[in-house]
Amino acid sequence: MISYQTMYAQQLAQEINNTPDEYLPMLLKLVHLFRQRITLKPAQESFRQGWQEVLTGETLPIETLWEGIDEDVKKETR
Repeated sequence: MISYQTMYAQQLAQEINNTPDEYLPMLLKLVHLFRQRITLKPAQESFRQGWQEVLTGETLPIETLWEGIDEDVKKETR
C-alpha cells in the first residue's frame, strides 16, 4: 500500500518532470517560498514581527478582519 506522502511525492515528481526546463527555476522559487510560508516561526519571532508591525502601523481595523468570511465559507462547502 502506498502512503499518502509517497503518493504526493510521486505526483509532485511527475509534475516537475512535465514542466519545461525553462520554467524549473521559477518552480523551485515557488516551492521554496511556499515551504517558508507554511513553516511555523518560533513564538518569540512571531511576537517580535507582530509587535514591529504594530509599531510601524502595519495593522488593519478590527472591523475589517472578518469581511468576506461568509463568502469564503460558502466556497469551501460547495
